Parts: sequence; C-alpha cells; structure tokens
Amino acid sequence: QVQLVESGGGLVQAGGSLRLSCATSGLTFNIMSTLGWFRQAPGKERGFVSKISPLVSITDYVDFVKGRFTIDTDNAKKTVYLQMNSLKPEDTAVYYCAAGRGGFSRPVFDSWGQGTQVTVSS
Repeated sequence: QVQLVESGGGLVQAGGSLRLSCATSGLTFNIMSTLGWFRQAPGKERGFVSKISPLVSITDYVDFVKGRFTIDTDNAKKTVYLQMNSLKPEDTAVYYCAAGRGGFSRPVFDSWGQGTQVTVSS
C-alpha cells in the first residue's frame, strides 16, 4: 500500500523559508516514477507546483515559483522535499505531495498525501 506523509508546513513571514518533506512508503522508484508537489489555496482548485524524476533528477516548476522553490529527493529515504524561499502571502495554501507513474512528461499522479498547511503572513 502506497502512503505519502507530508510535514514541514507552518506559519512564516513574507520573505521567509520553509522546507516541506514527504515521506513515502510502498513505492518503488524507477525510471517511470515521478514525484510532485501541488497546492490548493482557499477557494481555488489544486494546482501543480513542481515535479521530479527521482532516478534521473530532472525537475520542472510552475513559472511563479521558479527561482524560489527547489524540489529534490533522498532516494535512500524515499523522501521528496520542497525547499521554499522568498515566500509570499500568495503562496499560502495546503501543499500536497503526489506520486506518479507513466514517465516524467505526462505522469499520472494517483497517490496523494494528506497535505500540509503553509501560511505566509504579510
């Protein structure tokens, strides 16, 4: 059974940093695996933030986090991270970790964590 558990959210002032973690279990990292971060702000739909292919270490980001957020993995720990710097109030959301299959270009994300709240105060 696949499980993803996020942690590291919290309240931070604008300009600050947070590092989210997502511990996975029941997953096998292979060339077709992709791990991702998504977020959902109040009243908005869940949207893509970043993804990574853990074995190849290729990454992708939504434009409005490029240069501020960094995704990486510790494959030995089966954990994916999202380092978030220069946080803005508009980054406030519940952040979700997801595991996908089918390759990096168009992964199907079919396993999700429960989410962790990030709140950025102005």
